[in-house]
Parts: sequence; structure tokens; C-alpha cells
Amino acid sequence: MKTFFMIFEALSCVTEDVNEHLRNKLRISENKVILSGIANQDGSLAMKDENKLIATLVNIENDTTGQSNRVGSASKTLAHVAPDININLYVLFSAYFSSNNYPESLRFLSFLIAYFHNKSVFNRSNTPGLDDRIEKLIFKMENLKVEGLSNMWTMLGAKYMPSVMYKMRMLTFDDSIVKEYRPEVAGVSYNNKV
Repeated sequence: MKTFFMIFEALSCVTEDVNEHLRNKLRISENKVILSGIANQDGSLAMKDENKLIATLVNIENDTTGQSNRVGSASKTLAHVAPDININLYVLFSAYFSSNNYPESLRFLSFLIAYFHNKSVFNRSNTPGLDDRIEKLIFKMENLKVEGLSNMWTMLGAKYMPSVMYKMRMLTFDDSIVKEYRPEVAGVSYNNKV
């Protein structure tokens, strides 16, 4: 079964799953993880509420490993379909806590890291809220060097916050639309007449 879905559904499901875990673990009623940008276009902070972890999509990467757009048939005709688009999403989790609550921001980042360490694969058996069109999501922590962090926070238009980045792997968009049928080339003959 091919995976058909949108980026929002995947990220909102993961965000809700983390929130449910934190509510159960800490016996709190509020959502601590919010899916949001960091800064508005005018440079102001996008978040109004403090003491939250912000989940932000910072990059979409095309993963071209193993792609093919040919489907063979017994009739020596090949269907050329639109190739699958396998993508990796880079999601930044930033601790947006008041300055006098800095230790709490580190505590929540630690909870988040432990959560993804224990649950790096999301599928329908371990995540009931996962959209039926999503087979699985795989999370892996990404390492950023200081220069990369500086560039990223400059790009985001905000001051640095304690944060961790994860790569969410292998989301496949396959519209299964046949673009055209072409006869298979069985061989090439050369005519050497001058």
C-alpha cells in the first residue's frame, strides 16, 4: 500500500502523541508541545504563550534513493508514472520558556529527547491517532554544529532557544498517475550504409 498524506497530518499527530505522553507522565492538563513557526514575517515571535516546546518544520528534503518511474508489463510496454516523492522532514523542537524558567525548559527538552529515544518509530499499532494513509514515520536526532545552529536561528529570524532537531524519515507521496505508455526498447540495430 502506498502512503498518501499531507505533512500537517503527520506533524500534528506526532505533536499530539508527545503531548499525551507528557500529560500522563507529569499529570498535567495543558499541551506543552505546539506546532508553530518561531517568528512571524515582521520579526515578532509567533508564539504568545510561554513555557512551551515549539515544533517547527525547518526543512523538507527529497530522498532520491531507490526511486524509479517505470512499471513493466508483459506486453513489452512500459508505463511511465510520476515517481514517488520520498521526503525527509527536519523538525526543530525549541524550548520557549520565560527567562526565570530556564531550568524547566531544559527539563522539558530532556523529556522530549527521552520520548523519541524510546519511541523513534510511529505506526498504527503504537500510535492509534496516526492517519490510516500513513504507514510509518521514523525519527532520528540530528547533530548540528555551532555554525549550523547560528545559521539556522538567523534564518528563522529569532534568538537562540534551547532546542533539538529531528529528521522525520520516508514520507511517500505517490499519486499513481500514469504519465504515458511507451514501447520497451528491446535492442538497437545500426544501419552502416553510407
